[in-house]
Amino acid sequence: MKKNEEYIVDIIDNGFQGEGIAKIENQVIFVPKAIKGEKVKIKILKVTSRICYAKMLEILEKSEHRTDEKCDTYSQCGGCSLRHMDYDYTIQLKKETVQNTLKKALGRAIKVDEVLPMDKPYHYRNKLQYPVGKNEAGESVMGVFAERSHRIITTAKCMIQNELAQEIAQDIFGFVQKNGISIYNEKTQTGILRHIVIRTNKENSEVMVTLVVNQFKVPKQKELIDFLTKRYVNIKTIIKNLNNRNTNVILGTQNEIIFGEGYITDILLGKKFQISNLSFYQVNPVQTEKLYAKAIEYANLTGKETVFDLYCGIGTIGICSADKVKHLVGIETIPEAIQDARENAKINHLENAEFLVGEVENILPDYIQKTKQKPDCVLIDPPRKGCARTALETLLEMEPPKIIYISCNPATLGRDLQILEEKYEIGKIAICDMFCWSWHVECCSVLYLKN
Repeated sequence: MKKNEEYIVDIIDNGFQGEGIAKIENQVIFVPKAIKGEKVKIKILKVTSRICYAKMLEILEKSEHRTDEKCDTYSQCGGCSLRHMDYDYTIQLKKETVQNTLKKALGRAIKVDEVLPMDKPYHYRNKLQYPVGKNEAGESVMGVFAERSHRIITTAKCMIQNELAQEIAQDIFGFVQKNGISIYNEKTQTGILRHIVIRTNKENSEVMVTLVVNQFKVPKQKELIDFLTKRYVNIKTIIKNLNNRNTNVILGTQNEIIFGEGYITDILLGKKFQISNLSFYQVNPVQTEKLYAKAIEYANLTGKETVFDLYCGIGTIGICSADKVKHLVGIETIPEAIQDARENAKINHLENAEFLVGEVENILPDYIQKTKQKPDCVLIDPPRKGCARTALETLLEMEPPKIIYISCNPATLGRDLQILEEKYEIGKIAICDMFCWSWHVECCSVLYLKN
Protein backbone atom coordinates (compact mmCIF):
# COMPACT_ATOMS: atom_id res chain seq x y z
CA MET A 1 0.00 0.00 0.00
CA LYS A 2 1.05 3.55 -0.69
CA LYS A 3 0.01 6.96 0.52
CA ASN A 4 -3.09 8.42 -1.21
CA GLU A 5 -4.25 5.05 -2.56
CA GLU A 6 -7.96 4.30 -2.09
CA TYR A 7 -9.50 1.00 -1.02
CA ILE A 8 -12.82 -0.50 0.04
CA VAL A 9 -12.42 -2.37 3.33
CA ASP A 10 -14.43 -4.18 6.00
CA ILE A 11 -14.02 -2.85 9.53
CA ILE A 12 -13.31 -5.95 11.61
CA ASP A 13 -12.84 -4.36 15.02
CA ASN A 14 -12.49 -1.14 17.00
CA GLY A 15 -9.25 -0.15 18.73
CA PHE A 16 -8.81 1.12 22.28
CA GLN A 17 -9.35 4.74 21.18
CA GLY A 18 -12.47 3.80 19.20
CA GLU A 19 -10.81 3.84 15.78
CA GLY A 20 -11.93 1.29 13.20
CA ILE A 21 -9.53 -1.53 12.31
CA ALA A 22 -9.30 -3.10 8.85
CA LYS A 23 -6.83 -5.48 7.23
CA ILE A 24 -5.51 -5.88 3.69
CA GLU A 25 -3.18 -8.85 3.21
CA ASN A 26 -2.41 -8.89 6.97
CA GLN A 27 -1.55 -5.18 6.96
CA VAL A 28 -3.44 -3.44 9.80
CA ILE A 29 -5.18 -0.18 8.91
CA PHE A 30 -6.53 2.29 11.47
CA VAL A 31 -9.60 4.21 10.29
CA PRO A 32 -10.91 6.89 12.69
CA LYS A 33 -14.70 7.21 13.04
CA ALA A 34 -15.36 3.79 11.47
CA ILE A 35 -17.36 1.18 13.41
CA LYS A 36 -16.94 -2.57 13.54
CA GLY A 37 -19.14 -4.27 10.93
CA GLU A 38 -19.10 -1.38 8.44
CA LYS A 39 -17.84 -1.46 4.85
CA VAL A 40 -16.12 1.81 3.99
CA LYS A 41 -14.08 3.50 1.30
CA ILE A 42 -10.78 4.80 2.64
CA LYS A 43 -7.75 6.83 1.56
CA ILE A 44 -4.31 5.87 2.91
CA LEU A 45 -2.64 8.76 4.75
CA LYS A 46 0.46 7.14 6.22
CA VAL A 47 2.23 3.79 5.78
CA THR A 48 4.70 2.27 8.26
CA SER A 49 6.29 -1.17 8.36
CA ARG A 50 3.63 -2.42 10.78
CA ILE A 51 0.45 -0.38 10.33
CA CYS A 52 -1.29 2.12 8.07
CA TYR A 53 -3.42 5.14 8.87
CA ALA A 54 -6.34 6.11 6.66
CA LYS A 55 -9.27 8.47 6.55
CA MET A 56 -12.78 7.40 5.72
CA LEU A 57 -14.14 8.76 2.44
CA GLU A 58 -17.53 7.06 2.30
CA ILE A 59 -19.64 4.63 4.32
CA LEU A 60 -20.91 1.90 2.00
CA GLU A 61 -22.56 -0.30 4.65
CA LYS A 62 -23.52 1.44 7.89
CA SER A 63 -23.40 -0.09 11.40
CA GLU A 64 -26.61 -0.25 13.40
CA HIS A 65 -24.65 1.50 16.17
CA ARG A 66 -23.89 4.60 14.09
CA THR A 67 -25.77 7.70 15.22
CA ASP A 68 -26.10 11.39 14.42
CA GLU A 69 -23.23 13.29 16.06
CA LYS A 70 -25.41 16.31 16.97
CA CYS A 71 -22.33 18.52 17.13
CA ASP A 72 -21.10 21.20 14.74
CA THR A 73 -17.41 20.83 15.66
CA TYR A 74 -17.19 17.04 16.07
CA SER A 75 -15.29 16.46 12.85
CA GLN A 76 -12.57 18.92 13.88
CA CYS A 77 -11.99 19.05 17.64
CA GLY A 78 -11.47 15.38 18.55
CA GLY A 79 -12.78 15.89 22.07
CA CYS A 80 -15.61 13.36 21.70
CA SER A 81 -13.99 10.65 19.60
CA LEU A 82 -16.97 8.26 20.03
CA ARG A 83 -19.75 10.73 19.23
CA HIS A 84 -20.66 8.82 16.04
CA MET A 85 -21.66 5.74 18.08
CA ASP A 86 -24.79 5.20 20.15
CA TYR A 87 -24.11 5.55 23.87
CA ASP A 88 -24.72 1.90 24.82
CA TYR A 89 -22.20 0.80 22.21
CA THR A 90 -19.54 3.16 23.63
CA ILE A 91 -20.01 1.47 27.01
CA GLN A 92 -19.67 -1.98 25.44
CA LEU A 93 -16.52 -0.82 23.62
CA LYS A 94 -14.95 0.52 26.82
CA LYS A 95 -15.69 -2.71 28.67
CA GLU A 96 -14.05 -4.75 25.91
CA THR A 97 -11.08 -2.35 25.82
CA VAL A 98 -10.43 -2.74 29.55
CA GLN A 99 -10.77 -6.53 29.39
CA ASN A 100 -8.46 -6.81 26.37
CA THR A 101 -5.88 -4.44 27.85
CA LEU A 102 -5.77 -6.32 31.15
CA LYS A 103 -5.63 -9.67 29.37
CA LYS A 104 -2.60 -8.48 27.42
CA ALA A 105 -0.87 -7.28 30.60
CA LEU A 106 -1.72 -10.24 32.83
CA GLY A 107 -1.67 -13.05 30.27
CA ARG A 108 -5.15 -14.35 31.02
CA ALA A 109 -8.79 -13.38 30.59
CA ILE A 110 -9.96 -10.72 33.01
CA LYS A 111 -13.67 -10.03 33.48
CA VAL A 112 -15.17 -6.61 34.17
CA ASP A 113 -17.76 -7.39 36.82
CA GLU A 114 -19.72 -4.14 36.87
CA VAL A 115 -20.35 -1.21 34.53
CA LEU A 116 -21.47 2.23 35.72
CA PRO A 117 -22.85 4.23 32.75
CA MET A 118 -24.18 7.78 33.01
CA ASP A 119 -27.95 8.21 32.95
CA LYS A 120 -27.79 11.53 31.03
CA PRO A 121 -24.38 11.69 29.33
CA TYR A 122 -24.53 15.34 28.27
CA HIS A 123 -23.25 18.66 29.67
CA TYR A 124 -21.47 16.83 32.48
CA ARG A 125 -18.13 18.65 32.60
CA ASN A 126 -17.74 20.96 35.59
CA LYS A 127 -14.59 22.57 34.17
CA LEU A 128 -14.57 24.53 30.93
CA GLN A 129 -11.24 25.62 29.42
CA TYR A 130 -11.57 27.74 26.29
CA PRO A 131 -8.52 29.22 24.57
CA VAL A 132 -8.86 32.61 22.94
CA GLY A 133 -6.70 33.82 20.09
CA LYS A 134 -6.53 34.93 16.49
CA ASN A 135 -7.55 32.96 13.42
CA GLU A 136 -5.76 33.08 10.05
CA ALA A 137 -7.76 36.17 9.08
CA GLY A 138 -6.60 37.97 12.24
CA GLU A 139 -10.05 37.80 13.85
CA SER A 140 -10.50 37.13 17.58
CA VAL A 141 -11.89 33.64 18.25
CA MET A 142 -12.78 31.51 21.27
CA GLY A 143 -13.52 27.79 21.47
CA VAL A 144 -11.52 24.58 21.50
CA PHE A 145 -8.30 23.53 19.84
CA ALA A 146 -8.56 21.42 16.70
CA GLU A 147 -7.25 17.91 17.19
CA ARG A 148 -3.43 17.81 17.39
CA SER A 149 -3.07 21.53 16.71
CA HIS A 150 -3.33 25.00 18.23
CA ARG A 151 -5.90 26.18 15.70
CA ILE A 152 -8.94 27.40 17.61
CA ILE A 153 -12.34 26.17 16.45
CA THR A 154 -15.11 28.63 17.28
CA THR A 155 -17.44 26.74 19.60
CA ALA A 156 -21.00 27.99 20.01
CA LYS A 157 -22.34 24.92 21.82
CA CYS A 158 -20.56 21.87 23.20
CA MET A 159 -22.64 18.83 24.17
CA ILE A 160 -20.40 17.81 27.09
CA GLN A 161 -19.60 21.22 28.61
CA ASN A 162 -21.76 22.71 31.33
CA GLU A 163 -24.36 24.95 29.64
CA LEU A 164 -24.09 27.74 32.23
CA ALA A 165 -20.29 27.77 31.91
CA GLN A 166 -20.60 28.10 28.13
CA GLU A 167 -23.01 31.02 28.48
CA ILE A 168 -20.66 32.83 30.88
CA ALA A 169 -17.68 32.23 28.60
CA GLN A 170 -19.56 33.71 25.64
CA ASP A 171 -20.44 36.80 27.69
CA ILE A 172 -16.82 37.26 28.82
CA PHE A 173 -15.60 36.98 25.24
CA GLY A 174 -18.24 39.46 24.09
CA PHE A 175 -17.25 41.94 26.81
CA VAL A 176 -13.56 41.58 25.94
CA GLN A 177 -14.21 42.28 22.26
CA LYS A 178 -16.58 45.18 22.92
CA ASN A 179 -14.19 46.87 25.35
CA GLY A 180 -10.99 46.44 23.40
CA ILE A 181 -9.19 44.09 25.79
CA SER A 182 -6.45 42.54 23.70
CA ILE A 183 -6.46 38.83 22.81
CA TYR A 184 -3.27 36.80 23.13
CA ASN A 185 -1.41 36.12 19.89
CA GLU A 186 0.49 32.85 20.17
CA LYS A 187 2.87 33.71 17.33
CA THR A 188 3.96 37.10 18.70
CA GLN A 189 3.29 36.22 22.37
CA THR A 190 1.54 39.57 22.79
CA GLY A 191 -1.94 40.45 23.99
CA ILE A 192 -3.56 39.95 27.38
CA LEU A 193 -6.28 37.27 27.56
CA ARG A 194 -5.13 33.68 26.81
CA HIS A 195 -7.79 31.35 28.25
CA ILE A 196 -11.17 31.49 29.93
CA VAL A 197 -11.52 28.78 32.60
CA ILE A 198 -14.83 28.26 34.40
CA ARG A 199 -15.59 25.76 37.16
CA THR A 200 -19.07 24.98 38.45
CA ASN A 201 -20.30 22.86 41.32
CA LYS A 202 -22.74 20.02 40.85
CA GLU A 203 -25.84 22.15 41.38
CA ASN A 204 -24.56 25.19 39.40
CA SER A 205 -25.09 27.22 42.56
CA GLU A 206 -21.43 28.30 42.71
CA VAL A 207 -19.24 29.34 39.79
CA MET A 208 -15.53 30.21 39.61
CA VAL A 209 -14.17 32.27 36.72
CA THR A 210 -10.44 32.25 35.98
CA LEU A 211 -9.00 34.61 33.40
CA VAL A 212 -5.62 33.35 32.22
CA VAL A 213 -3.65 36.45 31.26
CA ASN A 214 -0.28 37.35 29.81
CA GLN A 215 0.03 40.27 32.24
CA PHE A 216 -1.74 41.13 35.50
CA LYS A 217 -2.84 44.60 34.40
CA VAL A 218 -6.18 44.19 32.61
CA PRO A 219 -8.05 47.23 31.21
CA LYS A 220 -11.71 47.59 32.26
CA GLN A 221 -11.20 44.98 35.01
CA LYS A 222 -13.66 46.58 37.45
CA GLU A 223 -16.28 46.95 34.72
CA LEU A 224 -15.85 43.27 33.77
CA ILE A 225 -16.28 42.19 37.41
CA ASP A 226 -19.42 44.33 37.78
CA PHE A 227 -20.84 43.03 34.48
CA LEU A 228 -20.36 39.37 35.41
CA THR A 229 -21.42 39.48 39.06
CA LYS A 230 -24.61 41.44 38.33
CA ARG A 231 -25.53 39.16 35.43
CA TYR A 232 -24.70 35.91 37.26
CA VAL A 233 -25.34 35.96 41.01
CA ASN A 234 -23.91 32.44 41.35
CA ILE A 235 -20.42 33.62 40.38
CA LYS A 236 -18.71 33.34 43.75
CA THR A 237 -15.15 34.20 42.77
CA ILE A 238 -13.11 35.61 39.89
CA ILE A 239 -9.38 35.04 39.61
CA LYS A 240 -6.63 36.29 37.34
CA ASN A 241 -4.00 33.66 36.63
CA LEU A 242 -0.68 34.81 35.20
CA ASN A 243 0.81 32.68 32.44
CA ASN A 244 3.37 34.62 30.41
CA ARG A 245 5.42 31.62 29.34
CA ASN A 246 5.53 30.13 25.85
CA THR A 247 3.97 26.83 26.93
CA ASN A 248 1.12 24.41 26.25
CA VAL A 249 0.21 24.44 29.96
CA ILE A 250 -2.99 26.42 30.47
CA LEU A 251 -2.58 27.72 34.02
CA GLY A 252 0.42 29.49 35.50
CA THR A 253 1.33 29.33 39.20
CA GLN A 254 0.52 32.96 40.19
CA ASN A 255 -3.05 33.94 41.07
CA GLU A 256 -4.68 37.22 41.95
CA ILE A 257 -8.18 36.97 43.43
CA ILE A 258 -10.16 39.95 42.12
CA PHE A 259 -13.59 38.93 43.44
CA GLY A 260 -14.74 36.58 46.20
CA GLU A 261 -12.58 34.23 48.24
CA GLY A 262 -10.78 32.26 45.53
CA TYR A 263 -12.71 29.01 45.76
CA ILE A 264 -16.11 27.37 45.31
CA THR A 265 -17.60 24.47 47.27
CA ASP A 266 -19.13 21.23 46.05
CA ILE A 267 -20.77 18.23 47.72
CA LEU A 268 -19.71 14.62 47.07
CA LEU A 269 -21.47 11.79 48.94
CA GLY A 270 -22.58 14.25 51.58
CA LYS A 271 -19.11 15.75 52.17
CA LYS A 272 -18.23 19.37 51.36
CA PHE A 273 -15.11 20.28 49.38
CA GLN A 274 -13.43 23.60 48.70
CA ILE A 275 -12.07 23.79 45.16
CA SER A 276 -9.50 26.35 44.04
CA ASN A 277 -8.58 27.02 40.42
CA LEU A 278 -5.41 24.92 40.79
CA SER A 279 -7.08 21.99 42.55
CA PHE A 280 -7.42 18.63 40.84
CA TYR A 281 -11.09 17.69 40.99
CA GLN A 282 -12.89 15.09 38.89
CA VAL A 283 -14.68 16.72 35.94
CA ASN A 284 -17.86 14.64 36.18
CA PRO A 285 -19.31 14.93 39.71
CA VAL A 286 -22.34 12.71 39.01
CA GLN A 287 -20.15 9.78 37.96
CA THR A 288 -17.54 10.57 40.61
CA GLU A 289 -20.14 9.83 43.29
CA LYS A 290 -20.88 6.47 41.63
CA LEU A 291 -17.17 5.66 41.38
CA TYR A 292 -16.37 6.58 44.98
CA ALA A 293 -19.44 4.74 46.27
CA LYS A 294 -18.26 1.62 44.41
CA ALA A 295 -14.74 1.96 45.83
CA ILE A 296 -16.11 2.30 49.36
CA GLU A 297 -18.38 -0.71 48.76
CA TYR A 298 -15.39 -2.77 47.58
CA ALA A 299 -13.41 -1.70 50.66
CA ASN A 300 -16.21 -3.11 52.87
CA LEU A 301 -15.23 -0.84 55.78
CA THR A 302 -16.49 -1.53 59.29
CA GLY A 303 -15.29 1.56 61.16
CA LYS A 304 -12.34 -0.24 62.75
CA GLU A 305 -9.83 0.15 59.92
CA THR A 306 -6.79 2.34 59.41
CA VAL A 307 -6.97 3.44 55.77
CA PHE A 308 -4.19 5.01 53.70
CA ASP A 309 -5.29 7.19 50.77
CA LEU A 310 -2.35 7.40 48.34
CA TYR A 311 -2.13 10.11 45.67
CA CYS A 312 -4.98 11.69 47.63
CA GLY A 313 -5.10 15.11 45.92
CA ILE A 314 -7.44 17.39 47.87
CA GLY A 315 -8.63 14.36 49.86
CA THR A 316 -11.91 13.62 48.08
CA ILE A 317 -12.19 9.83 48.19
CA GLY A 318 -10.57 9.49 51.62
CA ILE A 319 -12.84 12.12 53.15
CA CYS A 320 -15.89 10.52 51.52
CA SER A 321 -15.00 7.26 53.31
CA ALA A 322 -13.86 8.83 56.60
CA ASP A 323 -17.11 8.14 58.47
CA LYS A 324 -16.54 4.42 57.93
CA VAL A 325 -12.93 4.20 59.16
CA LYS A 326 -11.08 4.52 62.44
CA HIS A 327 -8.16 6.51 61.06
CA LEU A 328 -7.44 8.02 57.64
CA VAL A 329 -3.98 8.95 56.36
CA GLY A 330 -3.76 10.81 53.02
CA ILE A 331 -0.47 11.18 51.14
CA GLU A 332 0.22 13.50 48.19
CA THR A 333 3.33 15.09 46.66
CA ILE A 334 1.76 18.50 45.96
CA PRO A 335 1.84 20.76 49.05
CA GLU A 336 -1.06 22.95 47.86
CA ALA A 337 -3.27 19.87 47.43
CA ILE A 338 -2.48 18.71 50.97
CA GLN A 339 -3.29 22.17 52.27
CA ASP A 340 -6.68 21.89 50.54
CA ALA A 341 -7.18 18.36 51.91
CA ARG A 342 -6.54 19.53 55.48
CA GLU A 343 -8.98 22.40 55.01
CA ASN A 344 -11.58 19.99 53.59
CA ALA A 345 -11.15 17.69 56.60
CA LYS A 346 -11.70 20.68 58.88
CA ILE A 347 -14.81 21.79 56.95
CA ASN A 348 -16.29 18.32 57.39
CA HIS A 349 -15.39 18.23 61.11
CA LEU A 350 -13.20 15.16 60.76
CA GLU A 351 -11.00 14.35 63.70
CA ASN A 352 -9.78 10.98 62.40
CA ALA A 353 -7.95 12.22 59.30
CA GLU A 354 -4.42 13.47 58.68
CA PHE A 355 -2.70 14.43 55.44
CA LEU A 356 1.02 14.24 54.69
CA VAL A 357 3.17 15.77 51.95
CA GLY A 358 5.74 13.64 50.14
CA GLU A 359 6.45 10.67 47.91
CA VAL A 360 4.47 7.56 48.86
CA GLU A 361 7.57 5.36 48.97
CA ASN A 362 9.27 7.78 51.39
CA ILE A 363 6.34 8.68 53.63
CA LEU A 364 4.86 5.20 54.15
CA PRO A 365 7.84 3.38 55.76
CA ASP A 366 8.70 6.33 58.01
CA TYR A 367 5.10 6.79 59.11
CA ILE A 368 4.63 3.12 59.95
CA GLN A 369 7.91 2.99 61.83
CA LYS A 370 7.07 6.07 63.91
CA THR A 371 3.39 5.34 64.63
CA LYS A 372 3.40 1.52 64.55
CA GLN A 373 0.19 1.81 62.48
CA LYS A 374 -0.14 -0.49 59.49
CA PRO A 375 -3.04 0.03 57.07
CA ASP A 376 -5.94 -2.40 56.93
CA CYS A 377 -6.88 -0.99 53.53
CA VAL A 378 -5.09 1.18 50.97
CA LEU A 379 -6.87 3.42 48.47
CA ILE A 380 -4.83 4.25 45.35
CA ASP A 381 -5.87 6.79 42.71
CA PRO A 382 -2.70 7.69 40.78
CA PRO A 383 -2.32 9.90 37.70
CA ARG A 384 -2.42 8.40 34.19
CA LYS A 385 1.20 7.25 34.42
CA GLY A 386 0.20 4.89 37.26
CA CYS A 387 2.10 4.16 40.46
CA ALA A 388 5.82 4.56 40.85
CA ARG A 389 7.52 1.15 40.93
CA THR A 390 9.05 2.01 44.31
CA ALA A 391 5.57 2.77 45.69
CA LEU A 392 4.29 -0.65 44.55
CA GLU A 393 7.32 -2.35 46.09
CA THR A 394 6.60 -0.52 49.34
CA LEU A 395 3.03 -1.86 49.29
CA LEU A 396 4.27 -5.41 48.63
CA GLU A 397 6.61 -5.13 51.58
CA MET A 398 3.93 -3.60 53.82
CA GLU A 399 1.27 -6.20 52.87
CA PRO A 400 -2.00 -4.38 53.61
CA PRO A 401 -4.85 -6.95 53.57
CA LYS A 402 -6.83 -5.02 50.96
CA ILE A 403 -6.05 -2.54 48.15
CA ILE A 404 -8.61 -0.49 46.23
CA TYR A 405 -7.01 0.70 42.99
CA ILE A 406 -8.77 3.43 40.97
CA SER A 407 -7.26 4.10 37.56
CA CYS A 408 -7.98 6.34 34.56
CA ASN A 409 -5.59 4.34 32.35
CA PRO A 410 -6.21 0.59 31.78
CA ALA A 411 -2.68 0.16 30.37
CA THR A 412 -0.87 1.36 33.51
CA LEU A 413 -3.47 -0.39 35.66
CA GLY A 414 -2.57 -3.68 33.97
CA ARG A 415 1.14 -3.02 34.40
CA ASP A 416 0.72 -2.27 38.12
CA LEU A 417 -1.62 -5.21 38.75
CA GLN A 418 0.97 -7.51 37.22
CA ILE A 419 3.48 -6.31 39.84
CA LEU A 420 1.02 -6.52 42.73
CA GLU A 421 -0.04 -10.06 41.73
CA GLU A 422 3.15 -11.28 43.36
CA LYS A 423 1.23 -11.14 46.65
CA TYR A 424 -2.33 -10.15 45.73
CA GLU A 425 -5.29 -11.68 43.93
CA ILE A 426 -7.69 -9.56 41.94
CA GLY A 427 -11.25 -9.48 43.21
CA LYS A 428 -13.88 -7.47 41.35
CA ILE A 429 -13.28 -4.85 38.67
CA ALA A 430 -15.80 -2.15 37.79
CA ILE A 431 -15.63 0.50 35.08
CA CYS A 432 -17.23 3.93 35.40
CA ASP A 433 -18.00 6.10 32.39
CA MET A 434 -16.52 9.31 33.74
CA PHE A 435 -15.69 10.75 30.31
CA CYS A 436 -18.77 10.10 28.19
CA TRP A 437 -18.28 10.07 24.40
CA SER A 438 -14.49 9.97 24.71
CA TRP A 439 -12.38 6.79 24.68
CA HIS A 440 -11.20 7.41 28.26
CA VAL A 441 -12.56 5.21 31.05
CA GLU A 442 -12.17 4.97 34.81
CA CYS A 443 -11.62 1.60 36.52
CA CYS A 444 -12.04 0.50 40.12
CA SER A 445 -10.58 -2.79 41.31
CA VAL A 446 -10.18 -4.53 44.64
CA LEU A 447 -7.17 -6.70 45.50
CA TYR A 448 -6.85 -9.11 48.39
CA LEU A 449 -3.64 -10.26 50.05
CA LYS A 450 -3.12 -13.95 49.24
CA ASN A 451 -3.49 -16.51 52.02
